[in-house]
Amino acid sequence: MRSSGKIDMTAGPIMRLVVLFALPICIGNILQQLYNTVDTLIIGNFCGSVSLAAVGTSAQPVEFLLCIFLGLGTGISILVSQYTGSGELENVRRVVYTSISFLYLCAVPLSVLGIFLGPVILRIMQVPDDTWNYACDYIRIVFLGSLGNMGYNMNAGILRGIGDSQASLLFLLISCLVNIVLDLLFVAGFGMDVAGAALATSIAMFASWLFSVVYIRRKYPDLNFTLLPKRLDRDILLGIITVGLPLGLNNSIYSIGHILMQSLINAQGSIFMAACSVATKITGVANVAISSFSSAATTFAGQNLGAKNYVRLKQGALRIPLFSGLVTCAAGLLFLSCSSLILGFFTRDARVLELAALYIRVVLPFMWLYAVFNGIIFFVNGIGEVRYPTIVNILMLWVVRIPTAYLISRHINGTYLMASIPISFAFGMFTMMAYFLTRRWRLIRHLAEEEAAGNAGGAVSP
Repeated sequence: MRSSGKIDMTAGPIMRLVVLFALPICIGNILQQLYNTVDTLIIGNFCGSVSLAAVGTSAQPVEFLLCIFLGLGTGISILVSQYTGSGELENVRRVVYTSISFLYLCAVPLSVLGIFLGPVILRIMQVPDDTWNYACDYIRIVFLGSLGNMGYNMNAGILRGIGDSQASLLFLLISCLVNIVLDLLFVAGFGMDVAGAALATSIAMFASWLFSVVYIRRKYPDLNFTLLPKRLDRDILLGIITVGLPLGLNNSIYSIGHILMQSLINAQGSIFMAACSVATKITGVANVAISSFSSAATTFAGQNLGAKNYVRLKQGALRIPLFSGLVTCAAGLLFLSCSSLILGFFTRDARVLELAALYIRVVLPFMWLYAVFNGIIFFVNGIGEVRYPTIVNILMLWVVRIPTAYLISRHINGTYLMASIPISFAFGMFTMMAYFLTRRWRLIRHLAEEEAAGNAGGAVSP
């Protein structure tokens, strides 16, 4: 299974390979943030602050209902990376076949569920009356595109597992261009408001998914990839569920927490909702390196575990999260210095701009903590250890962030509730660093020492 875009993480300079792997994902994340930002720019300028608030608050129900499958998709990527590292091509094929069938088993019911359950979640989130209809329209239309969204993410995960991160950039470029053109057509041209933005997003995800199928079939014919289901391997499905379900449940629990956080934001009114929606676009662009280096950490860990390269595992566990934190810190300081200028492109509402600037000043300088935290979590997931990160994620959100946000909004000032975010990041980072004191990591360190001793012995043997 050879390809010029495939990166073998099991040999060569660690950070050079990680950066080469992460760079296309990072550029892809910029494109993804770009078309999310285009949604916000067009809605903010052609519709208004209420429509802006609707799009911002609708993201949480969508995330909640998709998150379990996306966790399973990460499980697929981890299995592919481990089988790739150990050179088991037939098992990679089995994962691919099973994944395609599993996609359809999940996507069709989820589309129907999302259309009916989405408004229920919005009601729980206490969405204001002036935002309600717009938010419902957005959710129902976006869930019609669930198959495209889930299919794209699954295919991108498979490719990352075998070491091809360049493909994700190409897929997102197509999605971004389609989304921007259709945004301008539906929202600015036809005046479809929030519904037009949602329709543009759904069509763009389908276009990206279908292109990814064509790409895999042509670039990796050895995988025998198909658009429609072929067969379901029970043993592989069990492996996907064993690795991916805890990640999906973790995502689900985390997403419920996001819904509660969004409820606290919604309680401050549509102006504050719009401000947070705008501010998160800035913080998202400033932190595109986080998910790219985290994806690289998962693939690096999976491939080297499969290849039994324990010395490289030990080295990468420190270097990748640290590098991600440094890059994120630099980007955060850069965007913080010019945030006032950028915010002016989104809206002319003075109060929205004021609150958005406050959000950025409170959150952005501390996002490097999240970068280190996330890098460690994804690395640990890559070696198949999902229980510890799940517990830490739950504690970070439910024991630290949500109670802190509630206390701030109840007893101090609701417009400062975003201060709970950096507090939770600090807790999460230090708690994940404690993983390197666990029994599982001590075993890997011991295996690394044995490998290093064996290599040294081999070097001096006659």
